[in-house]
Amino acid sequence: MHDGADTPATMDDLAWFTEVVREHSTALVRYFARRGPRQDAEDLAADVFATAWRRRDDVPREAVLPWLYRTAGFTLANHRRKVVDLPVDEVPETGAVRVGEDPELSALFDAELRGALQSIGERDRHIILLHAWEGLDGEELAGVLGISRSGADAALSRARKRLREAWGERMSF
Repeated sequence: MHDGADTPATMDDLAWFTEVVREHSTALVRYFARRGPRQDAEDLAADVFATAWRRRDDVPREAVLPWLYRTAGFTLANHRRKVVDLPVDEVPETGAVRVGEDPELSALFDAELRGALQSIGERDRHIILLHAWEGLDGEELAGVLGISRSGADAALSRARKRLREAWGERMSF
């Protein structure tokens, strides 16, 4: 695997990277903001872009966003290992006012949904959130997961089924 940081940057590299950041920075910041404290989202997105720059020769030009999301998943996992989990009420910028203004966050903080998502397992939750929040289907989802298109379709179908089952169990008491 060739590391782009070892080779001098060309004008084409700079133009490509500028376009990648312009086109995908909002999506990455949202990705992180939906999964943790908002104040960390921009820094984590910057880490992903730094990795993309260093590994620019490895980023598939036809599937940049799935590669960025895959890298974001690893970046988030590393970040979570470094920080202490805080209760939701103690995390800055996640109070009731912010949640009330954002329908996606409002849904996330709904106790039944949060419980159902928590109960389906990390991989299924990752797949559901990539699909629901990031709008990934098909080839893009396959690229993020590192599996075939048919495998991604099957994984999404199974994750949806498990979420429906978990949601039903939580709603039936």
